[in-house]
Amino acid sequence: MRPLDEEEMKTFFEKLAKYIGRNIRFLIDRKDGNYCFRMQKDRVYYASEKLVRRAQCVSRENLASLGVCFGKFTKTKKFRLEITALEFLAKFAQYKIWIKPGGVMSYLYGNHVLKAHLGRITENTPKNQGVVFFSMGDVPLGFGVSAYSTKECRKLQGTAIVAFHQADVGQYLRSEDSLTSFSAT
Repeated sequence: MRPLDEEEMKTFFEKLAKYIGRNIRFLIDRKDGNYCFRMQKDRVYYASEKLVRRAQCVSRENLASLGVCFGKFTKTKKFRLEITALEFLAKFAQYKIWIKPGGVMSYLYGNHVLKAHLGRITENTPKNQGVVFFSMGDVPLGFGVSAYSTKECRKLQGTAIVAFHQADVGQYLRSEDSLTSFSAT
């Protein structure tokens, strides 16, 4: 478990800012204690500093995870957010899309969001911006990237894709093994 280096921190915060913008400061400056990001086996974890200090007595080989996994770095040093970060993305998201009940199952099976399934969208959502998807009952479902701006969405046909799927809560069932940094033996 180590702190992120300068380049990793820049890449990580750029990706995170795409979804929550300046709200990143709320992740670090919290009233309930000091929190930090740490790296373990190419995965970035978000945990309290108190927990990190306690975990230092465990060897790296024996430490499976710590706190909430926000994502991982690929071999090409790009960062990929994982569905485990959804709780924080949903809480601090700048741009949101609400999916109608008829489109929720389609989205949870890994499909993109169509105009016909669009319930609401945050005003002034730009094109190619990170968005968090919610059901009409405000339950976070996943995250992705907007394909069109809010203005452009109003003019689209029902079969047009308004947002691209990146991760959804259905992944907990579909990709259970890859969401953990250790394998069951």
